[in-house]
Amino acid sequence: MIVKNILANYGSNSPGMVNAGVIAKLARILNAGKLSGTGRLIVLPVDQGFEHGPDISFLSNPPAYDPVYHIKLAIEAGLSAFAAPLGMLECVADYIEQIPCILKINSSNSINPSIREPNQAMTGSVEDAIRLGCSAVGMTIYPGSGNFDNMLERAGDVVREARNKGLPTVIWSYPRGNELGKDKETALDIVGYATYIAAAIGAHIIKVKVPTVTHDTTLYDSMDVSTVELRVKQVMRTAFAGKRLVVFSGGIKKNHDDLLKEISGIKAGGGSGSIIGRNVFQRPRQEALRLLKDIIEIYKN
Repeated sequence: MIVKNILANYGSNSPGMVNAGVIAKLARILNAGKLSGTGRLIVLPVDQGFEHGPDISFLSNPPAYDPVYHIKLAIEAGLSAFAAPLGMLECVADYIEQIPCILKINSSNSINPSIREPNQAMTGSVEDAIRLGCSAVGMTIYPGSGNFDNMLERAGDVVREARNKGLPTVIWSYPRGNELGKDKETALDIVGYATYIAAAIGAHIIKVKVPTVTHDTTLYDSMDVSTVELRVKQVMRTAFAGKRLVVFSGGIKKNHDDLLKEISGIKAGGGSGSIIGRNVFQRPRQEALRLLKDIIEIYKN
């Protein structure tokens, strides 16, 4: 019943069999793994090698250089989905039937000079996702970047193409830009704005960072937004009053207890789940499995 109610929020995306394909793929993700039927999601994304560099991402846990390591970890842990760029998914194609996969079709990199406005290059396509048997396509947008208008237009095109071919879209909506400043990237009002933009262009699942401080100090004068729970609750309001799935990034590696405390706040605030990369694959395998087990228990209970 929980999943059925969530899927009902997506019923008007487009008529007929096209939308039936989108709903079926969303249902597969929501009914996969150990959180099946709960309406909550845990996704393992492994695009950080592309975004930040392989050694920065994987040297602390060398088995993680192998794409197969990640997807087998996600399967064994009972996660909802696995997300990765094209080459990684092609490398693990034999496993894609065992877990819903999200093809990340654009990427940034850390080699380009940091003075440039943040941008993402297209590195895959909707057709690639269909060919590989993926359950969704994913892409990043940077609200606040000088390149944002072009990114927004590309994202809108991808959402429409994917929908017309029966695939849902996951949008990583990360406020970022030289004029925005690091201190505002996780501000509650900015994260909420980024969430709303992703929902407005047709994203089926939205990924944002956990909001921390508030940028506009007067906007929330009449509200208590002092905890993760309360800030997540406000972000969920910006996702069409909770009618869109919103998963929250795990961010940089944290200690076990601090991460679980944050996850508890996300769950209590009504967040749809977590999309956790570095906090998983930068830990030794057994430690990562224990962490994921604890996170799953929080969302299940």
